[in-house]
Amino acid sequence: MSQTPSEPTIDLRDGGREPKGLRGALLRYRVMAFVTGVVLGALTVALVVLWDVPKDERPAWYGLGWVAHGWLYIVYVAASLDLVFRMKWALWRALLVVLAGTIPFMSFVAERWVTHRVDKRLVAPDTKSAAVRVD
Repeated sequence: MSQTPSEPTIDLRDGGREPKGLRGALLRYRVMAFVTGVVLGALTVALVVLWDVPKDERPAWYGLGWVAHGWLYIVYVAASLDLVFRMKWALWRALLVVLAGTIPFMSFVAERWVTHRVDKRLVAPDTKSAAVRVD
């Protein structure tokens, strides 16, 4: 298993400790990435469908949806930064994760990438592999 200096593995079997609240931060990030992605994707589809409709004739939910996405994006940024700080990632990774919420359907890709990185860093305790061999 190769390790990069920026992402050390925390092996809980060897007495290592995961950063406090990392699992909760990951869950919050995953929920917000999903919600932000669904809302932005739906609004993008609505944008294409309502493209030729004059602005004053568009349904009220359309404008409210964009306002909702703006507020959801702020929560997404907060959840992203919480996770980024706990993982101690570089600035460029933080920017990529945060900007993924602005591109339709990209938050789903970023969520999978982030989850993979966090899961790779944390090795759940496994009693079988941590057992002491007695000869």
